[in-house]
Amino acid sequence: MPRSSSNLPTKPCVVCGRVITWRKKWERDWDQVRYCSDACRRSKTTPVDEALEAAILELLRARARGKTICPSEAAKRVEPDAWRPLMEPARAAARRLVARGVAEITQRGRAVDPSTARGPIRIRLV
Repeated sequence: MPRSSSNLPTKPCVVCGRVITWRKKWERDWDQVRYCSDACRRSKTTPVDEALEAAILELLRARARGKTICPSEAAKRVEPDAWRPLMEPARAAARRLVARGVAEITQRGRAVDPSTARGPIRIRLV
């Protein structure tokens, strides 16, 4: 039975948290697909990535229910003097938390798809 693009299975990349959509060439080994790209396959997750996830959760749990944080707050918590290079890893950490169902990414107060969000984002607990 042919699959339409609207009902293809998806799963998150274990490194960056972006959505991986099923492809015909992965038909036999879909269960083993873990990375969205060769770059993610090479980089894997690091202790800094884990520290960013922990910092995000710590900051969110310290806030009132429903309040948000900026990814830069987690980056500054992990590396106070050199936080700017950690901005994209902080966004990736937020996407991984969204994939686990722990957090959600918002823009202008509304939850957005973390794989397609562009520009400033906020993170909040689910």
